[in-house]
Parts: sequence; structure tokens; C-alpha cells
Amino acid sequence: MHTEALKIVAVSAGLSQPSSTRLLADRLAAAARERLTTGQDRPVEIRVIELRDLAVDIANHLVTGFPSPALNEAIEAAAEADGLIAVSPVFTASYSGLFKSFFDLIGNTTLTGKPVLIGATGGTARHSLVLEHAMRPLFAYLRATVVPTSVYAASEDWGSSGDEYTEGLPSRIRRAGGELAGMIAGGRAVSGASKALGLDDAVVPFEQQLADLRLD
Repeated sequence: MHTEALKIVAVSAGLSQPSSTRLLADRLAAAARERLTTGQDRPVEIRVIELRDLAVDIANHLVTGFPSPALNEAIEAAAEADGLIAVSPVFTASYSGLFKSFFDLIGNTTLTGKPVLIGATGGTARHSLVLEHAMRPLFAYLRATVVPTSVYAASEDWGSSGDEYTEGLPSRIRRAGGELAGMIAGGRAVSGASKALGLDDAVVPFEQQLADLRLD
């Protein structure tokens, strides 16, 4: 019987506070944990790494080659995670420089075979292809195993449940979180499609924050 907790690490490259990028990272992590805790009996720990808090340390490491204790601990946490969630705002049709700089510091074999769920945020849906054109190739280069469903959240997605033709953001979060959970659990049947999660209901409390929320 396994008693050691499964570890999900979410890397958020949002710059403001509150941040839609952090909000998406939190929702994805919660969906993955929800599916894992109903699919097996091991506890699940979530850690979120806010890159905005490590920006100076990342820049110094790129110049000097020496990480600060906080940055080194964050890199180790990402390397040792059972599953990784990586979310970036869209800047100039790609992931942010801060996001790329962090993963530049991770060895190109460190994430080999690690389940990774990718997400991005932006002002309009026009930038959604950044997930397939930039982020998925990045993690393919790092030899990670990227889950099939990636999640892009535009400004109009927050608080929307979709319609009969389009999946809403909560549904996409459930599906992607379920896929990550399935990989972490070793290929066991863990579906992200169940409505029992109640993530649609989780949208309501956050709607109060949207007036102050910057899409970064």
C-alpha cells in the first residue's frame, strides 16, 4: 500500500496579482487532484510555483550560473513532481520570456516521461494556437509526456459554461485534469468528463474577482 503523497506542481508565469494565469493553474491542479483522490487512496499534494516571485533569481542564474536557494528548490520541486502543470500568459504570440527562462534552467532530460498539462491565458481566443505551436513543442523537446487536452482561457471564457456547440472552460479544465490524473495514476481509467466534480459551481466565487483581474 502506497502512503507517500502524489505531488502535483503547477508553474504559473502570471505577472499581476490577482492573475488569471494563476487562477487557471489553480483550477487545473484542483481538477487533477479531484480525479486522483477518487481514483486511488494516496494523498495528493499541490504546490504552485509563482515565477513572478523568482524573476530576479532566474535572471541572476542565467547570468552567473548559480541558482539562489529559493530558485534551486523550485527547480527541484518541478523535477520531482509526479505531474506538472505549466501555464503562461501569451506575449507576442508565444509564451512569456519568464516562462521560457525558467524551463531553460531545467535539464533537457529532467522531465523525461513526466506527465505535463499545458495551459495559457490571453485577451482573445485568436492566440489559442500558442499551445500547439509553441508550448507543446517546448515540452516535447524536454521529453515530457504532454496530455492530449491543453487549456486556453481567453477573457470571455471566465464565467462561461459554453453552449451546445462549444465546450466551456470548466468542462475543458475537467477533461485536461482528468487526463493528467490518469497519467499520474499509471494509466488507470480516470476520466475528466464526469460532471460530478462540480467545477462549474467553482466559477461563481471567482466571478467577484474578475473586475480586478488582469489577463496575464
